[in-house]
Amino acid sequence: MRLFLLLAVFLTCAMPAAAQDASGPITTETSAQQDAAIAVRIREILAELGNYGDVTVTVNEGVVSLRGTTNSTVEALALEPLAARVEGVVAVRNQVTETTDIARRLDPAIERFRARIDQFIAFVPLALIAAAVFAAVVFVGFAIARLRSPWERLAPNAFIAEIYRQLLRIVFVIFGIVIALDIVNATALLSTILGAAGIIGLALGFAVRDTVENFIASVMLSFRQPFRPNDTVEINGDVGKVIRLTSRATILLSFDGNHIRIPNATVFKSRIINYTQNAERRFMFSITVERDADLQETRTLVEKTVQDLPFVLSEPAAQTWIEALLPGGVELVITGWVDQNETSIVRAKGEALRQVKLAIQSAGVVIPDATQAIQLTRDKPIALPPAEPQESTRVATVDASADDALERIVNAERDQEIVEDLLRKDSPKE
Repeated sequence: MRLFLLLAVFLTCAMPAAAQDASGPITTETSAQQDAAIAVRIREILAELGNYGDVTVTVNEGVVSLRGTTNSTVEALALEPLAARVEGVVAVRNQVTETTDIARRLDPAIERFRARIDQFIAFVPLALIAAAVFAAVVFVGFAIARLRSPWERLAPNAFIAEIYRQLLRIVFVIFGIVIALDIVNATALLSTILGAAGIIGLALGFAVRDTVENFIASVMLSFRQPFRPNDTVEINGDVGKVIRLTSRATILLSFDGNHIRIPNATVFKSRIINYTQNAERRFMFSITVERDADLQETRTLVEKTVQDLPFVLSEPAAQTWIEALLPGGVELVITGWVDQNETSIVRAKGEALRQVKLAIQSAGVVIPDATQAIQLTRDKPIALPPAEPQESTRVATVDASADDALERIVNAERDQEIVEDLLRKDSPKE
């Protein structure tokens, strides 16, 4: 019996302890001294944090009651977890609200503003030194870029020289920015600036892709120099004499006297035929003779006739070959070479064709007519047309006077217009 009573007393004493462990750190005994210690500790913490001068703290039986006002709701809500961390606190009753006093709510903002003004005043001398160093570095870079001697000697033309100068200016500006940021201890901003510049550059690159492509093509054409002023070229199907190469387009003067502006991106990607690259140039035409003619004799006659023309070069020699058998006869192809600096290629071709026709007809070879004529017969005789006058066999003049006139027009336009020109006569030609 006594053993049973001892066991009951032991279980009765042990049950409160088990309840305390299950529900949290709530002790079975409290004292006014412990409540006062908790209150003092919380007041000391709030005093150290500041902005809680209007908050009162009372503790009774381990329950903390907070009353008063703060400058913001965030500060009021932060009190509850802070007080709960103090040892011995059972619960927290937070009755702190946000103050409605406008002046009190503005005090922290005013303090922050004053602190920033003080920081700015302390930062101004350092910023002035950094700005002075940046200006000095940029001034040196721009002064070097203004020099003519090294850049014009290194670059093939003024356009490329200006690109060199711009790159040098950019390098010195970036160098000055790095030094200035290092002086004010803000080098971390450099990565942000470079990242933003990269994003902006990528966006601008997509937006002005055609312009960038055209600019790069201008630089490449400046180095390559595929033609010269007054060169006769064919670009993308357009034929004319080159007036100038600008940073945006290549300007041609057509043989009709019209200006042709071709974007440099198109010029760079197109097939360019430069007829002026070599002085020797070949003309070609075809003529049809009857099938019954002696083709070997006719071919020899035609070849000799072309070769004997005064404007045809002896080397390379003129050639004639049989191209095809047509329903109306046999087609002969005739070629000859001329010096296009002295002879007009189109006029030489026309005169050679005329002389070949006269030689063939004089040899009795018939040039068939593919057209069909309908002849109407009448009772009274039809008067025959008068005989045509005999065609002159004298070789006509086929000099390049027309090309010389176009060259004078091109030179006059190059002298009158003061604009950029990326072509140089002394630079290597592609």
